Amino acid sequence: MSILRPYNRAFALVATLLVHFFSTSPAIAGEVILTISGKLPSDGSAINVSYDLAALQALPKSSFTTSTMWTEGPQAFDGVLLKDILEINGIDQGTISATAINDYAIDIPVSDAVVGGPIIAYALNGAPMSVRDKGPLWIVYPYDQNTDYQSEVVFSRSIWQLNRITIQQ
Repeated sequence: MSILRPYNRAFALVATLLVHFFSTSPAIAGEVILTISGKLPSDGSAINVSYDLAALQALPKSSFTTSTMWTEGPQAFDGVLLKDILEINGIDQGTISATAINDYAIDIPVSDAVVGGPIIAYALNGAPMSVRDKGPLWIVYPYDQNTDYQSEVVFSRSIWQLNRITIQQ
């Protein structure tokens, strides 16, 4: 029986790692549309999480209607508060780099991620956004609800065709 003890320990370690992995990663069945990676500022631990559309839609939904300089008239956006997705992944300080499909990237301070602030929008006027229409994901601020969001700096952070977020150190 003593021969099995090292195997039992190895099995317990693997089981523990699998439970941790599956309890912190969303279930992915479709095409990955967003990855979050880097090292957490709080403790330096690595993070590499992927989301498909269904996994994002399973998170608490946030919606608002606002005008943008890139669309005509007020538009209804549905998505996940930037605050919520960062908190879910343990990101509570520092800066993130938001990168689009075409590799355009912009730094966004985590302090922008507040209740009533920007969302990672996955629907425009109730429909998923195609790549042609700035999708599948677009960081949108509620420009009409807060004049602080009507600045060139904030407009530059409104990245569309978002597909990855990297935590900056």
